[in-house]
Amino acid sequence: MIPRAILDRVGDRWSVALLSALESRPLRYTEILLQVPGISQKMLTQTLRWLELEELLLRTVYPTTPPRVDYRLTDSGRDLLTALGPLARWAERRTSAPVEARRSA
Repeated sequence: MIPRAILDRVGDRWSVALLSALESRPLRYTEILLQVPGISQKMLTQTLRWLELEELLLRTVYPTTPPRVDYRLTDSGRDLLTALGPLARWAERRTSAPVEARRSA
């Protein structure tokens, strides 16, 4: 059985969106904020902290003035996105099916 905490987080509104935003390259906080429409700064901060705690992403602070912080996926984060791929494709098919049915009706 899959642990409830993992399902709660994967099924939340923002975690998968943040992981997906980081799929192609590391991003800074503001870049993530721009790539995930609708997320508040508070939710972005909370979700990034949880994903880091769960070792799904890595936060790197560079010693510059002002400090530069990048976020990147860990191998576990990439594995999770790979595992979610079939679910995402299923969801895309399911959401397009009712639209097509309404069009043909």
